Amino acid sequence: MDILFLCVVIFIFLLAIFDLSVGVSNDAANFLNSALGAKAASFKRIIIIASIGVFAGAAMSNGMMDIARHGIFRPEHFSFYDLICIFMAVMVTDIILLDIFNSLGMPTSTTVSMVFELLGATFVVSLIKMAGGIELGFNDLLNTEKALSVILGIFLSVAIAFVFGTVVQFLSRMIFSFNYKSKLKWKIGIFGGICATAIIYFLLIKGAKDLTFMTPEVKGWINSHTALILGGCFAGFSVLMQLLHMLKVNVLKIVVLMGTFALAMAFAGNDLVNFIGVPLSGLASYQDYMANGQGDPTGFLMGSLNSSANTPVYFLIGAGMIMVVSLATSKKARNVSNTSIGLSAQQGGEELFGSSRIARRLVRWTLSAYHQVHQHTPQRVRDWFNKRFNTDESILENGAAFDLIRGSINLVLAGALIAMGTSLKLPLSTTFVTFMVAMGTSLADRAWGRESAVFRITGVISVIGGWFLTAGAAFIGTGIIVLLMHIGGLWVMMALAATTILLIIRSNKRFRNKKAENEGDTLFQTILSTEDKEKAWNLLSVYITDRQQKFISFANESYGQITTAFINENAGSLRKSESTLIRQKSILKSDRRKETLCLRHVSHETAIEKSAWFHLSNTCCMSILYNLRRINEICKEHVDNNFHPLPSKYVTEFSAIREDIDSLLKSVIKMMGASSTESVPTLRRTCDNIKDSVSATYHRLYAQLRDDDPSTMTVVYVYLNMLQETQEMVSGIRKYLRAYAKLQDSDFSSRGQSMLDKTAKHPLP
Repeated sequence: MDILFLCVVIFIFLLAIFDLSVGVSNDAANFLNSALGAKAASFKRIIIIASIGVFAGAAMSNGMMDIARHGIFRPEHFSFYDLICIFMAVMVTDIILLDIFNSLGMPTSTTVSMVFELLGATFVVSLIKMAGGIELGFNDLLNTEKALSVILGIFLSVAIAFVFGTVVQFLSRMIFSFNYKSKLKWKIGIFGGICATAIIYFLLIKGAKDLTFMTPEVKGWINSHTALILGGCFAGFSVLMQLLHMLKVNVLKIVVLMGTFALAMAFAGNDLVNFIGVPLSGLASYQDYMANGQGDPTGFLMGSLNSSANTPVYFLIGAGMIMVVSLATSKKARNVSNTSIGLSAQQGGEELFGSSRIARRLVRWTLSAYHQVHQHTPQRVRDWFNKRFNTDESILENGAAFDLIRGSINLVLAGALIAMGTSLKLPLSTTFVTFMVAMGTSLADRAWGRESAVFRITGVISVIGGWFLTAGAAFIGTGIIVLLMHIGGLWVMMALAATTILLIIRSNKRFRNKKAENEGDTLFQTILSTEDKEKAWNLLSVYITDRQQKFISFANESYGQITTAFINENAGSLRKSESTLIRQKSILKSDRRKETLCLRHVSHETAIEKSAWFHLSNTCCMSILYNLRRINEICKEHVDNNFHPLPSKYVTEFSAIREDIDSLLKSVIKMMGASSTESVPTLRRTCDNIKDSVSATYHRLYAQLRDDDPSTMTVVYVYLNMLQETQEMVSGIRKYLRAYAKLQDSDFSSRGQSMLDKTAKHPLP
């Protein structure tokens, strides 16, 4: 039995290694976003600076997490077996939750997840103990004050960070404007001094409070001389920054990199306990049990956890090395960062979130309030503000999401608020503060335009909702898992351990597949960052053709699958096609939005010339998708109801139509792959021939309805609808071919097409 407990403790430590990796992937957004978004340095240099901060913070932290030892539960009332179940459930749930959020690109709070996991597991174990006849209540077993203080901290940090971010960035932009390089002569020294002093204050108050070399005497001296330290730092750094500016050094980049180091160090020094606190508590429990338990895991109480323990330095160094390697290699860390950067980007780009009703209403109310203020503001004041907030003068590094002024404010203000919260004993979350500051500064910078505000507000609501969802999922998930472990014993622990490993492998495999699908959109980012307008159109033409070629290929495959499933009465395949078609609609809408954004980066003359054909081609694609959905809908309803199948004589004649359409779409795909337009007239004639064939089949079938078996009437009507939607789809393909040709070549003239247009068959009634 003792060997099995040792295996459980070892497995918890193995999970801790993975937890460190996943945790860094999640929290890297806290200290990487501003430097990456502002392009303060190369990605490699930013990672090096952040890695040094992470390693220094981890190696010098005392690594203790008293909340894992006695913050949520009263260990003197819990047995060794109780706590092993709790610790195992916490680690399993924590890894699964963090990995899910990272794979989705959604930042979440490791502090909240850890607190509510401990609370959920302890709550269920307490219920079990109380049901077993123990004469103790929840007040004796649980310590809920900590969880309540965390919830209060969440609400405060979200509101305060957003408001302060908006106000401070608004004032900063009034001072520097978007054309900030022309306003730096004497302001940069004071601005750099304030920022550097705030960073030092953050390191002293927040980052260094738990470092191993910080003795009580040193902490006391810092607390009593804080004003003197900050005054000296301000004077010294102001002079230094002014001198560096005179030497043509970019002071703003230095401030951003300093802030990145400070946040990374504070993260590792303070949040490391979220990842290794539970495993270390489990190890301490096992050591106490082996020394004093006398082989009774359910009767040996763990009062020893009421004391604090210093973590061996090799644990801290090892944890720091794992975090550094994870930071440098994790693609999920970049995925999480992309979410926050995308929501705060100055210019339009790919919006990661859709539209929601509450976001639309908030934007509508805000616009109404803005118009009221606008009407009552003097024209001279409006002109002055518009001049200071002229986004057309934005100075962005190549490929940057926002400028260095905003990057500096993000880091400095986040650090200052976290330090202030710490000094006031408020349990602020690094994730909450940094994310909401970034959202506030982007709002003040007019980054949320009318065409992006709805999507970005939806994104912010989604992220905030994800934080609270984390708390609920952590509480319920650990409660269920610890119940299974407590009832089923060690063998259930082993089974859940195996399940956890399989889920982790599956999650990482799905993430790699998803990343592979999204890699093609690097061309989209290239178009947005290209300054040569002629080159931008050439790239956009390739991008549009590639996306639409993929859709035509999808349409061909879907048409074959739907019609085959109908003939074979395969309801499962039709249901699968329904969900696939719904997803494709979202893809088409996303592609259209991204292509429209790219169209703004080409020359005005080209945009005017191509826009009509661009919109027509997109409309045709959406129309073809609608035809496919209508066919699938009627076929699915018929098959689900187990009505009569399509008679064999109709299957034979429809097979010829299916083969013609398959051949047509494959020819279109081949032509688009060769970026050619020569075969467009021939393909449009083929469309007319197929329409004639479908029309003849339709009218012949309609004439035969009187003589058919009444029992097959229902399936024949489905067949008639399929033919009509098929003809509409072929018409859409014919229109698309002309739009495609015009997009590729404005001088395209298909000889004889005007005659074909006049004699083309009208759609069926």
